[in-house]
Amino acid sequence: MKNGSGNIESIEQHLKGQTGKPPLHLWNPELSGDIDIVIKSNGDWFHDGSLIKRRALVKLFSTILRREDDGDYYLLTPVEKWRIQVEQTALIIVDMDVVNAGEADQRIIFTTNVDDQYTLSEKYPLMTSSAESAPVIELDQQLTAKLNRAVFYRLAEFALEKQGRFFVMSEGSEFHLGAD
Repeated sequence: MKNGSGNIESIEQHLKGQTGKPPLHLWNPELSGDIDIVIKSNGDWFHDGSLIKRRALVKLFSTILRREDDGDYYLLTPVEKWRIQVEQTALIIVDMDVVNAGEADQRIIFTTNVDDQYTLSEKYPLMTSSAESAPVIELDQQLTAKLNRAVFYRLAEFALEKQGRFFVMSEGSEFHLGAD
């Protein structure tokens, strides 16, 4: 298997001019190899042991990140597929907003460390378990984003209780805050 330590520029070149999220579901290139990119548990991206300081590059790479059924994470272009390492979750939830708080149509909107927003819903559910260090939101491409501590505490302020279990409402659905 090829070592992709120098291929960050190649990936960036393939994505030049890209706006929005690309159609990853249509891209199925053969594995190009492993590239020395690690997403740390705090959300920082490293390449060859050095922090990727260009936020725009991290945001761009986050748009081509996919987790596959083998549990591994890959950066994809139409012609390349590079396996990377993720310590915990691919993204971190760093902020939240509540629209129509306390109303029947309450919506909880989470913001990730790469500025993407997701509304807590059946499509993007909150998952908790004793095995996780923090609750996570399930995202597209089999990715997850863990709630940072401050966001979890803010979310808990909106919790309701029923039969000894705490939950929040969003988009008309209940999402439990404790392990199921």
